[in-house]
Amino acid sequence: MMQDRFGGRAGAAAALALGVLAATGFEPLHWWPVALVAMGLFASLLARTTTVGRAAWLGWLFGLGHFTFGNNWIATAFTHQAQMPAVLGWAAVPLLAVYLAVYPAIAALGARAIAGPGRPRMLPLAFAGCWIVAELLRAGVFTGYSWNPFAMVLLGPWDRPGLAVLSPWMGTYALSGLAVLLSAVAVESVLGRKALPAAGVALLVIAGMLLPARPAPDGTLPVTVVQPNLPQARLGDPRFFEDNYLQLASLSPAARPGARPGTTRLLLWPESGLADYLRPGYPQRFYDSTTALGDPDFARRRIGRTIGTGSLLLTGAVDLEVQGGRAVGAYNSVTALDAAGTIRGSYTKAHLVPYGEYLPMREVLEPLGLSRLVPGAIDFLSGPGPQTLTLGPHGRAGVQICYEIVFSGEVADRHDRPDFIFNPSNDGWFGAFGPPQHLAQARMRAIEEGLPVLRATTTGISAVIDARGVVRHHLATGVAGRIDTVVPGALPPTIFAQTGNMLAFAWALLFLGLALVAVKRARP
Repeated sequence: MMQDRFGGRAGAAAALALGVLAATGFEPLHWWPVALVAMGLFASLLARTTTVGRAAWLGWLFGLGHFTFGNNWIATAFTHQAQMPAVLGWAAVPLLAVYLAVYPAIAALGARAIAGPGRPRMLPLAFAGCWIVAELLRAGVFTGYSWNPFAMVLLGPWDRPGLAVLSPWMGTYALSGLAVLLSAVAVESVLGRKALPAAGVALLVIAGMLLPARPAPDGTLPVTVVQPNLPQARLGDPRFFEDNYLQLASLSPAARPGARPGTTRLLLWPESGLADYLRPGYPQRFYDSTTALGDPDFARRRIGRTIGTGSLLLTGAVDLEVQGGRAVGAYNSVTALDAAGTIRGSYTKAHLVPYGEYLPMREVLEPLGLSRLVPGAIDFLSGPGPQTLTLGPHGRAGVQICYEIVFSGEVADRHDRPDFIFNPSNDGWFGAFGPPQHLAQARMRAIEEGLPVLRATTTGISAVIDARGVVRHHLATGVAGRIDTVVPGALPPTIFAQTGNMLAFAWALLFLGLALVAVKRARP
């Protein structure tokens, strides 16, 4: 039996290895069959543990391997700053995984406690429900870290949604639970020599992953998405601020190819590409310093002339919180500018990146030599959350800056639904694995919300994603260019768009309720 072969150290090693294999289902590898089998094998291992404590330990080891491999791109961030040695990045990734692994441990402990000992067939439903709860907790505790929920292995290639087509009726975290359930049922059936259930699950998953996308609505609003391909080292270096602007401007002609002058157009610039402060009212020394190009009125007028009549620009920018003539914080913002250089609206990032945009427990960590991973001496401050910018003929924009797009259920104002979501980002410090994983999560938001997502990044991957999650246009990593197209249309509000993560929680309760009923019936 499995517990005989994989007890003690062998079981611990197996859990760690299965966690790594389960993470190969994420981009850019996307080995989803391997990931699903690995998750199913871990569920079977879990079902044969002798105690709930042993189950929690194996769940933690599974999570340690899973999050260390899945988050390997974080180590690259340490190569883009001078405050800490780059080698520290390779320690930071497993250290983060030490914490994140608590959530699979919670799921494993809960599932084993519900299913009881010696009942492997009772475990899949319990594990699925507990996994949903664990992912909901991971997305919320300590500001949350929801990167790569297990549902991402069910997202299809760029031209079709795969089994993520179910996310409008489930939400991403409940879809993770479904992936766990299908994996566990299939593997347990094989181990129990019941070929029919295993074959049925396999055929269902394969058919779902190959399912072509249903057509999404087309739109009419012209849009230009700009990817300047600015190396990370140039973004914070004042010597390149003017060159960076000229690169953005050169890819943003005042008239779209083939369009009449003055035609309505939306123009999208990424996060971090623009150095200018756009808002007036700061002490003059901030405009004259090496961190900005100069007068904000001039900066806005210059941008207005660049984009041309009829255009509206949404661009990443930095705003300041000034008190007593001193900058006490900053805001990672998106500013809407028209051709006259008038500010037409703005959005402030709500979900900030720990250690990237602020240093948690600064009073303790800074004396120890720890710093933020991106340039800047002051911390960013968080905004109020999702909001819709009403831009007249340029549509109604929801904005999610960079990392924010990964938070399922938190990307659009449910009471003021936008026409599309703009996701500007700086993925230049994400390494090779980060950008495709980031794009995949943006696709998942498009599917579950029924809204197109437009991504403008500094170095790639920029993309136009329709409301079915299909990537209609993209610019690869490491190239400078622009996308001239139209904003795809939105679908009617999905069930998930109307209910948010309460829907995922309801699915967790359903799975757990069914598991409890099955356990009760199985008792003598």
